[in-house]
Amino acid sequence: MIMSGAQTGAQEQRAAFDTRVKSAVVEVVDKQIAAGVDIISDGEQGKIGFVNYVKDRLDGFNGKATPFMAADLLEFQGLGAGGAATAAAQQQARAREAGEAPPPPPNWTPACDGPIRYREHDAYAKDIANFKAALEGKQYEEAFICSITPGNVAQVLANQYYPTREEYLKALGDAMKEEYRAIVDAGFVLQLDACDLAMDRHINFKDKTVPEFREVLEGNVEMINYASEGIPADRIRLHLCWGNYQGPHHRDVELKDILDIVLKVRCGAVTFEAANPRHNHEWKVWRDVTIPPDLILIPGVIDTNSTYIEHPEVVSDRIKDFASIVGPERVIASTDCGFATFIYLTVAEQLAYAKLKTLAEGAALASKDLF
Repeated sequence: MIMSGAQTGAQEQRAAFDTRVKSAVVEVVDKQIAAGVDIISDGEQGKIGFVNYVKDRLDGFNGKATPFMAADLLEFQGLGAGGAATAAAQQQARAREAGEAPPPPPNWTPACDGPIRYREHDAYAKDIANFKAALEGKQYEEAFICSITPGNVAQVLANQYYPTREEYLKALGDAMKEEYRAIVDAGFVLQLDACDLAMDRHINFKDKTVPEFREVLEGNVEMINYASEGIPADRIRLHLCWGNYQGPHHRDVELKDILDIVLKVRCGAVTFEAANPRHNHEWKVWRDVTIPPDLILIPGVIDTNSTYIEHPEVVSDRIKDFASIVGPERVIASTDCGFATFIYLTVAEQLAYAKLKTLAEGAALASKDLF
């Protein structure tokens, strides 16, 4: 087969990209360990975003839709829309500050316009291989790889093909279970990112009542459990999130209104926002629910949107709040969310690792007091 110059160039670009992703995973692993973090992720270096990456791995996402709109941002002039539009606004501002030509704002996001099927199995195989190579010879306690829930895909990537939302979720669940199983079979913990269980209240269901949204959650949880069926619960950690973007967040659904349903997810641990100003007080909600006896709590004790570096004693106090509920053996300190959930950084890289360092320092202080 004779390839055109364009095909050859594309192959060379792909090879260069793969090489850079592999080295980037090594960098993020080494920097996490240097900061004192002992439960390591691959930083999702091979993905354009924590949700949108599925468009490059699944068939059926050649459609276009307008970006979703966050209810809290819509209430304040000048703050604009959530999701891709928010990312674009931040990219444009940074470009202007650097004296560069700002990129044009997007007016669409990918959408489902055909039958869904997992196509690019090599993509998650590369994620796994890169992470294994980066961890070789390193000292760490545990390692996890993130994947997205069916409901979170449905939240961000509009359905223009399936007759019902339920059928869309089912198709997503059938496709994503392949990625879930591959991660666990490779020896990693699977983190299921599920912003749909909280954030979608002020995105696609902002005009619904809380009881109506709870009905949606029940279906989303059912699909998470379906797609992860057969994977041991202790190899799954669920991430609950209200959206990792700088905004007022006053329209966020309260944890007390959804936690009982969230706890129906079959998993060994739940990681959730607990440091940012809108949700810092909600550690007390965990005292009022029946927590499964083996469930590990992974509260965010570092805010990933703030440029403040939290004091280690603040981190320690936040950890001890949760330890007072389930005991210190069942608490792992974490960040609220990822520092870069898309290809842009809300908090600069150097600052992000400084915040991770204070996370480790605060955890050490709490451990000294608790043990």
